[in-house]
Amino acid sequence: MSKERVQLFDEWPDAYDRWFTTPIGSLVRKYEAELILNLLSPKPGEIVLDAGSGTGIFTRDILSSGSKVIGLDLSLPMLKRAELKLEGYPFQIVLADMLNVPFPESLFDKVVSVTALEFIEDGKTAIDELFRVTRRGGCVVAATLNSLSPWALRRRVEAKERQSIFEKAIFRSPDDLRSLSSAEGVVKTAIHFQKREDPERAVEIEREGKRKNLNTGAFVAARWEKL
Repeated sequence: MSKERVQLFDEWPDAYDRWFTTPIGSLVRKYEAELILNLLSPKPGEIVLDAGSGTGIFTRDILSSGSKVIGLDLSLPMLKRAELKLEGYPFQIVLADMLNVPFPESLFDKVVSVTALEFIEDGKTAIDELFRVTRRGGCVVAATLNSLSPWALRRRVEAKERQSIFEKAIFRSPDDLRSLSSAEGVVKTAIHFQKREDPERAVEIEREGKRKNLNTGAFVAARWEKL
């Protein structure tokens, strides 16, 4: 486990959660969660691994479906925040790296990873690990930041201007994400509006982007079935 990668997130819980309470951040969370749930389709009683679960921003939605969730992350402060927020749910935390998941093969019904691949250079190994712990007939859903989106360019510029968590982030296109597995995958994007967009206008832009099935949304997610 890279010490540098661990430290990258240890001081991030407050800022990360706070961003999703802003008007635009709330919309981002809404549309990202909708896409993840659509692809993952969690069911009551299923055991789901949330790899790179962070502070549990998206974990609650999965738990609300009736699934049981193991939250895996390499940042203890992130995990502790998630554990506190999700008290009372069938949720357990595991401090580990998704490049080396500490579980046996075929344990989970489904596996999801949301915005963790940006910080992993060897994305293929990470996806292979997620497949390894998924049972046959289950699925792996992974979401990351889209290199084709204007958001990616802005994040690169901002990272150069001041210290940012995105300084060493790896942005991937829909094709890049799809190529991380040899299995045939379904890939979709969300967040077609910009960070400084008026929230009401953002809703219209998102609706239009979804209608046109654009591949340039800032959030790109893939779903693969394990046959």
